[in-house]
Parts: sequence; structure tokens; C-alpha cells
Amino acid sequence: MTYMSASIQFLECRLSLIHIPLHLYPHFVQAILSLILPSISSSSGGKSAWDEDLAPGHHSTRTPSLSSEAFVNISVTPVECSVVCSTQQVENLFAPIIQTLSSSLREEVKISEDEFVAIQVDGEGLDAGQRVLDLTSPLALAGVPIFFLTTYFSDYILVPSGNRNNVTRALQRRGFVFERHTEAFVTSPSHHRNSSSTPSFIIAPPSPPPTTTVGELQIKTFEKLRKQSVVPQVNKNTRLVLCAGRRSANKGRGIDDRGLYLGLVKCLISNPQFLSVTLTDAEPASLLLEKEMLPMFGSDDALLGSKEDVLIPILLDLRGLPVDSTGIVCGVAGKLVGGATRGNLDRTEAIEMSYLSTARAGTVIVAEDDLARAVAALEM
Repeated sequence: MTYMSASIQFLECRLSLIHIPLHLYPHFVQAILSLILPSISSSSGGKSAWDEDLAPGHHSTRTPSLSSEAFVNISVTPVECSVVCSTQQVENLFAPIIQTLSSSLREEVKISEDEFVAIQVDGEGLDAGQRVLDLTSPLALAGVPIFFLTTYFSDYILVPSGNRNNVTRALQRRGFVFERHTEAFVTSPSHHRNSSSTPSFIIAPPSPPPTTTVGELQIKTFEKLRKQSVVPQVNKNTRLVLCAGRRSANKGRGIDDRGLYLGLVKCLISNPQFLSVTLTDAEPASLLLEKEMLPMFGSDDALLGSKEDVLIPILLDLRGLPVDSTGIVCGVAGKLVGGATRGNLDRTEAIEMSYLSTARAGTVIVAEDDLARAVAALEM
């Protein structure tokens, strides 16, 4: 096993997931914009930075700052629009809109019954794909349903809040040690995931494997997907880049450059085919977006990240599976990372991957050059 050190922590938040069918997306754009747009101090009368930029002749010098929300993710894929935000924001922003829909349409919008908590993992020493496998396998073997999101700076695991103790025990059994305090993130702008901080957990040598192995779990996962006729969906014209907003002096989401938010507004109102935005109160925004959307953010300096490293999404439509299905992320990662040197494809290297969980889908993200190998590895 490869060793790594990283920081890991539970974010103090109560989160809900919302599944919005794409044909209902226009109804919720305003609520989504309210989640991401910075707000001005109370002296401005509650106007957003977007409102002030629209006001003719107004030249405010005040710095926008987002209200403190520990975690927000908005993702638009060919399957759905998926929103993760605080339960309070669901009640304040989305529930009123749902009530305006007809009864038949109202039933199509799904809000998770469980509340979730988020685990933030930041570290170095393993590639993204290996990290997905090592983080998700103990939780899958413990029967904990999860949602997994790879972002520019960190990985996030969403778990039902009632499973928090089970999650802690499962990860501790695999050598993960939770610390009460972690050091601040220090991220190099040259490449994501090259941050250095005082380690707050170390992956120790694994404990003896449980009765159910990752290999057995992988077999069961793909049997489950086959039964539901879930097949990898690829549109080679969907070419993505992973970017991030630039860090401000206070490190959080209160970034002085309004161009980031104006670009996000343009993306969200353009009916995107694929877009994922993650906001936290400790890191700049992380964006996974179509390469053709980059001009919406103005200059090349508006976003961190390589604009030439093209990524291709491989979509798994999971609408036919129960929301609390377990092992999907681990099973997929095992195929691409753990099993990449086996089989009849004569592969000699693991396939680098990242993962995006949404309310009713899973998306594997791979480099354009690795697409053919990844699709072959995921054949069911």
C-alpha cells in the first residue's frame, strides 16, 4: 500500500440533496444563483454583487462576501440538475418554488429524506484515482452509502448524518486518524493538490481484510448495474476542464474578483450541458466546466488551472437504483485503478480518474487520452 499524509475533517453542516429534472431547470435558476452569488454588507440594503454591477452608474468599492455556508455544489449533467446545499437553504430557496409547480411536476423534484454531512480530504502522495479507491472502499465494506466529489483542491465525501459514527470507525479501522484541529490549507497555484500542511492523519498499514473484499464488492456492484441496464455513456464532444477561483486574502469564498461570479452566472443561464461548481467556506470555488465556457470568465488569469488538459466525462445514469445504494463509487474506482493491470486489455498502468456524484448519477472523469481504456475497463 502507498502511504500518504493529508488533512481530514468533518464540515459542520446539515446538507440536503435535490434532484431536478432538466426540463424543470429554468424554474430553479434564480434559486441556484442565490446560492452562489456574493452578498453585500447589510448597509447596501441586501443587494447582491450581481445586482450592483447591473445598476447603471453605480461604482461600489465594497468587497462582496458570501454568507457562511460550509458546502454547496451545483451540477448540471445530461441526466439532471443536482444541488447540494444546507437544509435551511433548501427550505428557504427551493421549497417555495416547488410549491408553485403542478402536482405532477412537483413529484419529479426529489429532495433527500436523509440529511448529510461532508468530509473534506486534502493531501498528497496518491493520485486522484487511488485516493477515491482508498477512501471509499472501507465505507463501502461497512455498508455506508456515500456521494463523492473530486474538486480542484480537495475530495469531499457526503455521508448520511446518522452514519457519522460508523464512518469514523470504518476509516479508523483502515488507519485514518481524525484530529480535532487541522492546519490551514496552503495551496500552490501551479497545480491543484500540491498543498502542504501539517498532516492530521496518516494511512497506516491496513488491518486484516474483512470477510467481504473489495474484489467481491466490485463484482456485486457491476452485477447490480447490469441488472438495471446501466451502461457508460460518453459524448466525446463534451470536453471539460478543471479550474478554480483565485484565493483571496481571507482564503474563503469572499473573492474580490467579481469576474468569477459573473462568469458563473453566464454559465448557469446558458442552459449548460455539463457544469459542476463547488463552493465551501474555506476554499475558492472549484469548477468543472466545458472548455468552450472559458471565455465567459474574461481573461485567462481569471481562473487557476490548465486550460489545455481536456477531460471527458463517462456518465452512469443511476436513476433506476435506490438512492442509498452502496459500493458504486468504490466498484467503479476498483475497475479503473485497482484492476487496471488485470484483464485482457494488456494495460500496464492504472487509469487516472476523478469522480463526481450527483443526486441520481455518477460521472467518471478521465483524461481524453485515457478514454478508450476507461470505457473498455467499465464494460459490463
